[in-house]
Amino acid sequence: MHRILLALTLVIFAFPAMATEAGWALLREGGHVVLLRHAYTLGTSDPPGFDIEDCSTQRNLSERGKLQARKMGALFAARGAPIEQVYSSRLCRAVQTARLAFQYEEVEEFPPLDPLPADPGAAAKARAATMDLIRSYKGWDNIVLVTDLENIMALTGQTAREGEALIIRTYDEDLRVLGRIIFN
Repeated sequence: MHRILLALTLVIFAFPAMATEAGWALLREGGHVVLLRHAYTLGTSDPPGFDIEDCSTQRNLSERGKLQARKMGALFAARGAPIEQVYSSRLCRAVQTARLAFQYEEVEEFPPLDPLPADPGAAAKARAATMDLIRSYKGWDNIVLVTDLENIMALTGQTAREGEALIIRTYDEDLRVLGRIIFN
């Protein structure tokens, strides 16, 4: 019984490391799109009175999140993952993650990566604009899209931790997750 528990523990802890290594291998190749969930924040939901233009009304990065974002950028550089362009939601936590992580790249705010509107038609339009951006990318390096969990789930049907990257590719009308990188 002890050996079974030990084996399960090793598998549980080894899987994220293997997934992360496979993700880095993809990014070193270039030509990929990365959906990156913003770094660690304070709290779990935005306070009442949320305003996309006012950071004081939003959940923001914690000190741990700021360190995590800097680590992301350092790892992209150290792992030889070339970045062509960085796009970000206008959420303060996403913009701050993008700027701290990719300080030598220009960060372009891309409103379709903002939290999805409550109106289903407007949400579909935002998703379509993001899909158009993803489909149109044909570069040699990688592009990074920094957003929130809601958008990542709407685009891929999968969840992501704060500070987790999903390497994606389009297949017909859908996105397929090719790899993940977990930034602790």
